[in-house]
Amino acid sequence: MKLFRVADDYCRAPNWKILALVKFCLFSVGIICGILLPHRWKRPAIGAAGAVFAVTYIPLMTSFFRFWAKDKT
Repeated sequence: MKLFRVADDYCRAPNWKILALVKFCLFSVGIICGILLPHRWKRPAIGAAGAVFAVTYIPLMTSFFRFWAKDKT
């Protein structure tokens, strides 16, 4: 799909500051959505967000530390 190719190209092009801004933007949208959720949906949303965080954070940090270790040698 062309959209994914363009997104890949965009992620390769900017520096880390642009990607940090994208992450802060998405984080802010997540907070807004969390605040606007009805009370009965907050606990399931927190559980889902925690699961997604764990599933994505561990591989990202593993990849980062492998990259860092390779860069040190």
